[in-house]
Amino acid sequence: MKLGLIGLGRMGAGIAARLGAAGIECVVHDVSPQARAAVSAPATVSVAESPSALVARLPAPRAIWLMVPAAAVDDALQSVLPHLDAGDIVIDGGNSHPAEAAPRAARCAGFGVRFLDVGTSGGIHGRDRGYCLMIGGDPQAVQALAPVFEALAPGSDAAPPLAAIGARVAGSESRGWLHCGPTGAGHFAKMVHNGIEYGLMAAYAEGFNLLARAGGSFAATAAPAPDAPAPAALDVAAIAELWRRGSVIGSWLLDLAAAELAADPALGDASPRVGDSGEGRWVVQSAVDLGVPVPVMAAALFSRFDSRGESEFADRVLSAMRRAFGGHGGAQPPPGS
Repeated sequence: MKLGLIGLGRMGAGIAARLGAAGIECVVHDVSPQARAAVSAPATVSVAESPSALVARLPAPRAIWLMVPAAAVDDALQSVLPHLDAGDIVIDGGNSHPAEAAPRAARCAGFGVRFLDVGTSGGIHGRDRGYCLMIGGDPQAVQALAPVFEALAPGSDAAPPLAAIGARVAGSESRGWLHCGPTGAGHFAKMVHNGIEYGLMAAYAEGFNLLARAGGSFAATAAPAPDAPAPAALDVAAIAELWRRGSVIGSWLLDLAAAELAADPALGDASPRVGDSGEGRWVVQSAVDLGVPVPVMAAALFSRFDSRGESEFADRVLSAMRRAFGGHGGAQPPPGS
């Protein structure tokens, strides 16, 4: 089998390498000459200098995976569609808004081309660990690309089987990929996945912050003796490592946090300003549109805004109101703020 792949960023290059290692030939392209020159992968991965050259090197029916930022999907699609034939397949494997899947599928259908939206989770570690794939679109197109999904997914050994499956036979979901439903279903599942990720990360961050800020205050139930030593601060990195073993809150995210804390318990090179790449906003807006409560996801998103100083004026208003109605003072802002 042979696949075209456009986009050699943090995940695209890993996808090409994993497929190549599994024996699936890949022809890859990126708009950046530097990204094309940096390709270091098995001999089964080759570089094309243009989208049209990539298409020309694929046998029909072709399959082309787009792994580009959400804002670049339409341009990438336009770069290949005029060169494709009826029966070919285009996969959008990036983090696109689910609502954009149907118009793109219709655009592809005008050329007789099938379109799949594939939510892809695994990050920069997916090359080695495998990718969790959430797929939407035509079932026949999904089946045609099953060898690709099998090669990219982590496989059944990634998690122990559930006894609760019982009478039913586990499907491809037990190996790390699933046809979630019609067009848009893959990216909708991935959007919700990322909203859950926001909430989980926020909970870990708040817990570790509480541990770090506690100092010895958790033991201050009575006035200490005059000559008593100050209570030792909690070893946050050690507690993170402890929680990785037998705890009900163990997860890969905790593994990553524990590794970062072990390398630098103060996380001095990590920015206190937390970014967001769009999916958190989309999932909260979708919940509003559907009338579904998602307070944890919403709070996690808003806390990221707060980390960028977006609540500073609100905090000033609170201090001003407390001063106005009760004469309460407040900490003055640092000079120059």
